Amino acid sequence: MVLAKVVGTVVATRKESSMESLRFMLVQPVNVEGQPTGAQVVAVDAVGSGPGEYVLYASGSSARQTVVTDKRPCDAVIMAIVDSWEIDGVTKYHKGESERT
Repeated sequence: MVLAKVVGTVVATRKESSMESLRFMLVQPVNVEGQPTGAQVVAVDAVGSGPGEYVLYASGSSARQTVVTDKRPCDAVIMAIVDSWEIDGVTKYHKGESERT
């Protein structure tokens, strides 16, 4: 799993028929401080995430192991919306708070 921030949406009016009901989001991998790392990824949204939210996504064959993506040709899936994370007892992020500590 990779920690990432949803930075946008991707709309495709024509796509493979097995992908018709799926939403695509653009996610930016981040480090534990919330700083961008690596390239942005288009991921199927299996949990109803939105821009600005931190999420966990999986890629490769793991991306096809959710109920939403089973047997569908996807390489990345958002499988969780992050509520908070902490490191060594220090909260680095908590959803709904305007600033991180």
